[in-house]
Amino acid sequence: MNRSELINLIFKKKSFLCIGLDTDLTKIPRHMLDHEDPAFEFNKVIIDSTHDLAVAYKPNFAFYESNGTKGWNSLTRTIQYINKTYPCQLFSIADAKRGDIGNTSQQYARAMFDPASSGMDFDAVTVAPYMGEDSVKPFLGFQGKWIIVLALTSNKGADDFQFFKDHEQRLFEQVLSKSQRWGDDGNMMYVVGATKAEMLEDVRKIVPDHFLLVPGVGAQGGSLRDVARYGLTKECGLLVNSSRNIIYASSGIDFAGKAREEALKIQQEMAGYL
Repeated sequence: MNRSELINLIFKKKSFLCIGLDTDLTKIPRHMLDHEDPAFEFNKVIIDSTHDLAVAYKPNFAFYESNGTKGWNSLTRTIQYINKTYPCQLFSIADAKRGDIGNTSQQYARAMFDPASSGMDFDAVTVAPYMGEDSVKPFLGFQGKWIIVLALTSNKGADDFQFFKDHEQRLFEQVLSKSQRWGDDGNMMYVVGATKAEMLEDVRKIVPDHFLLVPGVGAQGGSLRDVARYGLTKECGLLVNSSRNIIYASSGIDFAGKAREEALKIQQEMAGYL
């Protein structure tokens, strides 16, 4: 999915909602555990009940890797289901936070983007830029794919390093500035946490047109209103992620309907901002 297709999808659905598939087998409704592959079946129900309200889905790899080969199978089946059932209707993000020396990053990129190799074919992957250009560029070698660079995260520990100031720029601002040499606004996005919403104004001074993936709305306390106020562009420029508030809205047999209710609340608010 290229930039113009993503923008068209956002305005067609009147939504910039990304739903995080942080599927924890200890938290999903107990009756789902009767399935042979409960994580996939749970994801499938969530996707089917919210696909018209969301523009993107973001499986967090940790929740699948922790279950070994079964988890990888659930993850692979999930992305294959999205691509087969809703072609060109949903943007998929591999929340893997990869980043290593060049030849290793090349293999990570194949895992996310080469279905002949891994069975997975995501639109985008989250990337850690700490090791620099040669650790990131292998992900940009796949035509039509996106990388989402960690810039300013929503966790408490972000203060440990990301605000370190050298001369005129803080570290996250240096990441934003320097990484623009590696890609452009048609293949690169940035992670900027919703709990740092007021910082979006500073972020937009450096990357006025790039899409931002914004986690932290909902369970982490981020404000969608503030994110829209400081981060929206004329082409939207945002994908706002909500995970637990939606997928765990209920632990009963009504979980699909409750997930849809929560997603609808967010989508309706987003429609107003758009």
